[in-house]
Amino acid sequence: MEQIASKVSSANRMHIGVFGRMNVGKSTFVNRLTGQEVSIVSDMEGTTTDVVKKPMEINGIGAVLFLDTAGFDDEATELGKQRVAASRKAAAMSDVCVMLFGKEDDALEKEWVESFLSKGIGVLGVIAKKDTYTKEELSARLKSLSHLHIPLVAMDGATGEGVGEVRKQLVKICGDRKEERTILGNLVAKGDVVLLMMPQDPQAPQARLIQPQVQTIRELLDRGIVFLGATMDNFSEALAALEKEPDLIVTDSQCFAQVNALKPANSRLTSFSVLFAAYKGDIRYCLEGTKTIDALKEGDKVLIAEICTHAPMKEDIGREKIPALLRKKAGKNLQIDVCAGSDFPENIKEYALIIQCGGCMFNRRHILSRTQKAKDAGVPMTNYGLAIAHLNGMLDKVVLPDA
Repeated sequence: MEQIASKVSSANRMHIGVFGRMNVGKSTFVNRLTGQEVSIVSDMEGTTTDVVKKPMEINGIGAVLFLDTAGFDDEATELGKQRVAASRKAAAMSDVCVMLFGKEDDALEKEWVESFLSKGIGVLGVIAKKDTYTKEELSARLKSLSHLHIPLVAMDGATGEGVGEVRKQLVKICGDRKEERTILGNLVAKGDVVLLMMPQDPQAPQARLIQPQVQTIRELLDRGIVFLGATMDNFSEALAALEKEPDLIVTDSQCFAQVNALKPANSRLTSFSVLFAAYKGDIRYCLEGTKTIDALKEGDKVLIAEICTHAPMKEDIGREKIPALLRKKAGKNLQIDVCAGSDFPENIKEYALIIQCGGCMFNRRHILSRTQKAKDAGVPMTNYGLAIAHLNGMLDKVVLPDA
């Protein structure tokens, strides 16, 4: 099972976050559910200091990623505040949240549950230390939590009693929220031929393709669509090898202009990053955000939000190429900040525009949580591929997948 699980990228797994107070039994819960000692268990409060991630397979759901978080009542110290902040980041990427309840007043739990529900996140409530209640106490505790209007399960962390019902409820909740999304959407159909232009980014792992290329190839195979892969060096040879002109060409966004100049007139053109704008996020909001590039001026602030945490290299797309294109258009004094990985500024109202990368290493929920934050703050947001296409005068020549 672990060999199967390891083959699925964490970005494509259903993310299940586990939340609750310190020492309520979150780590025991994760260990019981996964059948492994994933998280350190101790009677000492605050044992879990950062989010512990565990990939596994659950029959009826498929590939999932459990996120074991620190206690959200641990704000007495600076370290505790950092732990709670890490838990909030985990909440932003969770498709489903499990809330563990102890015997304390549930005001804090209610606040978090209501926040989850307001974002459309499925929630399962678990009383994780069933063995510490009498039958009457347990019945009263379940009744006291009924006002939250979420499924509730009692579980004995020591014996594992109730684990089966927890899995059953998770299958139902995850099933209600599972989306059947495709990368290429309605851009291809059976019988089409697709040409993939795949220049090798110097930041890509040695001897490997980057995730968007891998995932697109996987989907083309699954959909039974014929494709050919090439780089700019052998673009002409690739076209000559095909019996008919490609119906669709997918390229790296940085090669839009070169590919457009060489491609057959009837071959449609898009990029991996544009495809991921729809697959991972809200492409309609990104399209509106792209239009605001023309209004940028000297002194405005732009946030480049990338997810990969590679060491910056020469000609880095997010740190050098896009900023250069923006300053060429808006002026050299345009201010540009870069955030990487799961870091994302709390206060984004100071930015005139946010440009998010394709998001191939994050799940869709995480990208949508950033998009919602931008919407709430009234800040336009776009995507690397859309921004590059617009800055090169190519946006009207690029086809978009259905959102």
